[in-house]
Amino acid sequence: MPVPLYEAKAEFFRMLGHPVRIRVLELLQDGPMPVRELLAAIEIEPSNLSQQLAVLRRSGIVTATRSGSTVVYELAGGDVAELLAAARRILSALLTGQSELLEELRKADREKAPKVAS
Repeated sequence: MPVPLYEAKAEFFRMLGHPVRIRVLELLQDGPMPVRELLAAIEIEPSNLSQQLAVLRRSGIVTATRSGSTVVYELAGGDVAELLAAARRILSALLTGQSELLEELRKADREKAPKVAS
């Protein structure tokens, strides 16, 4: 029995649901990158990066090419970059709304605060 589309989407978003994986995808938007450069940019244990890269590779969202002892990763397609850009736009809108709400709360607190006689 085929998996319903909504379940496949949920699994896809779970796969993306790790900060290191998101950071790797962000870095790869600028083009292919060797593992040593990813390690330098992310500053995590090599084994942890390797584990996260394996998840991305198995999902088909990144590809790996070996040249001698160097392994270079790249995005499998441009749709991932578009998804990350959409996530930035959504987060920006959410955070803008939150900062506006915070300012309203602060203003209300100032208005309700007891006046101090000088």
